[in-house]
Amino acid sequence: MVDNINRSIPKLYEAFQDCFDIGAAVNPRTIVQAGDLIAHHYNSLTAENEMKFESLHPAEDTYTFEAADKIVGFARKYRKKMRGHTLVWHNQTSDWLFQDSDGESVSPDTLLARLKSHINTVVKRYQGDIYAWDVVNEAIADEGAELLRPSKWTEIAGPSFIASAFEFAHEADPKALLFYNDYNESHPLKREKIYALLQSLRSQGVPVHGVGLQTHWNLYDPGLDEIRVAIERYASLGLVLHLTEMDISVFRFEDRRGDLTSPTEEMLELQARKYEAVFSMLREYRDVIDSVTFWGAADDYTWLDDFPVRGRKNWPLLFDEKHQPKPSFWGVVSQ
Repeated sequence: MVDNINRSIPKLYEAFQDCFDIGAAVNPRTIVQAGDLIAHHYNSLTAENEMKFESLHPAEDTYTFEAADKIVGFARKYRKKMRGHTLVWHNQTSDWLFQDSDGESVSPDTLLARLKSHINTVVKRYQGDIYAWDVVNEAIADEGAELLRPSKWTEIAGPSFIASAFEFAHEADPKALLFYNDYNESHPLKREKIYALLQSLRSQGVPVHGVGLQTHWNLYDPGLDEIRVAIERYASLGLVLHLTEMDISVFRFEDRRGDLTSPTEEMLELQARKYEAVFSMLREYRDVIDSVTFWGAADDYTWLDDFPVRGRKNWPLLFDEKHQPKPSFWGVVSQ
């Protein structure tokens, strides 16, 4: 772990210690390559992929905890809070979960029994280390009138898998905060679907405590007014809000160019303005927002280098590829 941190600049999380935690998504590589940056500037961690189903449970009788344990060990060492991500998702889930020995779909009862066993094993393993879990991830349909996206979960178990997952997680760790997590959370159509799901779960007495707003945004979308409406809409349900996967891409989503090798000055300026405006707004809602997590620690490693244009470099975070603060960092901490 190379220490190239300028310790004369403000610690990012300390700039918001009267508001909310500041987190980063990490993996075994980044806690080595950017470990000092992470330890210095963030007080909450999320495993990027290492706690997803296929990472932890590749076969019915096989659990692989090594990578996840490394991240939890790093969090313990540096006394960081830890969010768990994620127990139920339509992606990165092992095929065996949905199949019997003949490769046919299992019954609803079998699927839910397997899910309960998985959740019980994973949540209990990290009980006391992980204070909040993204229990169900991205179950809402992006477009159209349908509430839920089609998936193996809905195909086999129907909509009830969502409530069951929260009940299983609550039983495994009654003290953990349990979240529903999704993206495009500020766009009106999806916002109202997420709201409807959460309202239904609450009315049924399902132990859902919060909503995770992924906040994968860009320089132009969503607008601040849309973000404000979404925050107030979700908060009206009496839920805790966590911003769980924040980054601000320098490209519009539909922009597919791949010729840039560094961000333009205009991009950096617009990004700084957007981050500054967003964090100024988030401070207003400190009574309902408990945590803001970036999906990465610095621009040398970001999932956006491969999405939506594979191999295209992006610069969505507050620290550059050399782990130095960008204009966005100064815009954020000056709030």
